[in-house]
Amino acid sequence: MVDRLANSEANTRRISIVENCFGAAGQPLTIPGRVLIGEGVLTKLCRKKPKARQFFLFNDILVYGNIVIQKKKYNKQHIIPLENVTIDSIQDEGDLRNGWLIKTPTKSFAVYAATATEKSEWMNHINKCVSDLLSKSGKTPSNEHAAVWVPDSEATVCMRCQKAKFTPVNRRHHCRKCGFVVCGPCSEKRFLLPSQSSKPVRICDFCYDLLSTGEMTACQSTRSDSYSQSPKSSFNDVSDDDDDEDSSD
Repeated sequence: MVDRLANSEANTRRISIVENCFGAAGQPLTIPGRVLIGEGVLTKLCRKKPKARQFFLFNDILVYGNIVIQKKKYNKQHIIPLENVTIDSIQDEGDLRNGWLIKTPTKSFAVYAATATEKSEWMNHINKCVSDLLSKSGKTPSNEHAAVWVPDSEATVCMRCQKAKFTPVNRRHHCRKCGFVVCGPCSEKRFLLPSQSSKPVRICDFCYDLLSTGEMTACQSTRSDSYSQSPKSSFNDVSDDDDDEDSSD
């Protein structure tokens, strides 16, 4: 079906509409063989609170952006190559239901659908696209992924020293290796994580010690693969600003 749609006028027109919705700031999306599989609004768990984001699934990439005008305009375009993606289901908890993790070497995060049926459809389509891509390329699934950041609301004190309380002055920071919320003194060091940045990034002392001694696997956060707890937040408080996890801390 995908091959049949690849060169169809209808598919080309649909992709062109998506391009136009992102405006001049968005990257071109029309290339030979690319097919728009589906689209919809998912709730993305950002650093400070859950936020609505518009997602577009193509046969080779996943694209999402902030909603400026429903069905008409989006900004802050993000493009994720599907061959680097792995997904894992998340258990329901409180208001956060029908969720799964989208994990890549550069960035990982949780999203939530409105219904269990939508979740199943999204996960099935993503897995099918990833499987088809890997089958055609002969590559193996990615076994490296960035940590899923723990939301700010889940940590009132540093998750490493368990002592420093967060205040407007004593700010929260995130370790780029384990995703934990940590205080400044516990995350003063930088380490080069090539899959995430060309420059050394902030990591906590615990991860720095393990990385420095070559114990890479031990540094993985248990939260990255079993993201079972989430802030008890309502989805009604949604804004269209930048993704919080893209900030410097």
